[in-house]
Amino acid sequence: MTLFQRIDSDLKEAMRAKDTTKLSVLRMLKSALKYGAIAKSGAEAELNDTEAAQVIRKQAKQRQDSIDSFEKGGRLELADREREELLILNAYLPQAMSGDEVAKVVRETIAGIGATSKAQMGAVMKALQAKAAGRVDGKTLSAEVQRQLGS
Repeated sequence: MTLFQRIDSDLKEAMRAKDTTKLSVLRMLKSALKYGAIAKSGAEAELNDTEAAQVIRKQAKQRQDSIDSFEKGGRLELADREREELLILNAYLPQAMSGDEVAKVVRETIAGIGATSKAQMGAVMKALQAKAAGRVDGKTLSAEVQRQLGS
């Protein structure tokens, strides 16, 4: 079952269960996925699971940014609602890498490329983006690469 089919199935279950929060998040997500497919290559296109995960990750990042903004503004009830939506979105993302896994992948990539200084960080990051396949955000990868190349 593709990610899109899973979301569609869960959307129907949320309708039956009258789970309004999950229903609204999944409707928004389905719309974002369809918009992404149209932007990619027309109205009849479909995204593969990797592309769909990128769209979901973007939606999750928007929720995280909203949580930060609402907390700064003292709107905790809105931040809580965004957190609930973020939990629903995270259920559709691949399992995130642990800190140890990130360090190991960065170490292996640096060794594979033969990078020795921060000047080669771009090449390392490019290779890591393919290996990490969206299981870790770019900010975390970049910090780990800088840490390992700096020492």
